[in-house]
Amino acid sequence: MNTFIIGIGLIGGSFAKDLKRLRPDTRIYGIDNNESHLDEALALDIIDVKSGYSELHLADVVIVGIPVDAMVVQLPKILDAVDDDVVVFDAGSTKGSICKVLEGHPKRRNFLACHPIAGTEFSGPSAAVEGLFKGKTNIICEVEKTAFKLQERALELFRQIGMRIRYMNPEAHDKHIAYVSHLSHISSFMLGKTVIEKEKNERDIFDMAGSGFESTVRLAKSSPAMWTPIFEQNKDNVVETLEEYIQNLQEFKELLLKGDYKGIYNEMNDTNKIKEILNGIPLNKK
Repeated sequence: MNTFIIGIGLIGGSFAKDLKRLRPDTRIYGIDNNESHLDEALALDIIDVKSGYSELHLADVVIVGIPVDAMVVQLPKILDAVDDDVVVFDAGSTKGSICKVLEGHPKRRNFLACHPIAGTEFSGPSAAVEGLFKGKTNIICEVEKTAFKLQERALELFRQIGMRIRYMNPEAHDKHIAYVSHLSHISSFMLGKTVIEKEKNERDIFDMAGSGFESTVRLAKSSPAMWTPIFEQNKDNVVETLEEYIQNLQEFKELLLKGDYKGIYNEMNDTNKIKEILNGIPLNKK
């Protein structure tokens, strides 16, 4: 099987590592507009050969892991270049714009709109992790628009990797992901900004920051080149979540100003229920 990976970074590289482990007969072709990424991926044995769009006719599977602004431009070109019996799937963090730009493409049946909910704050080929997707959720949108036999080819790969599958329409995906992913990245970036601006002495930040601060700002190490297009494509949903978040911060500030510490306790105690949700325990069970 010939697998083409377009964008040899954390996501594309991690797919490549899993494919090499699970399907050793697979030949991995790498495409990236950063030549140093391709050289690094070759040196790390993530890909087998450098390639380009002119060889996409050789593909059985194409995995696209590039920034979402590039996806809306490149995916139509990728579909133009592949044969009819090829499945192309993406890993973009937004789905509405991507699905819309492809809705009238003659090879729309070859495309499966995906979002694997997995990653780290690191980027580039060296960030690739074997087993990154095991136990993680892969959201698939508009599955009915993909040819059934091509769906099955991709789904079998996801099952083999160990991913959980959830189906959702693009609009619902973008709305929900704004709350559980995009907002957390903004919070992390802005907390980091606040501390950097206030604490001018870098040594003080290093010495005094505890594990709570470190875990909260971890996402601030994420790539701005990847996240700026995500915020652009999901602007309306992100603005809505920010307005609600800012309102909650303002209300917390008002409780502090009034000295309402019982109210503060209640706010935090109610929010502690998030532990049960994240641990997979229904809220009505103790």
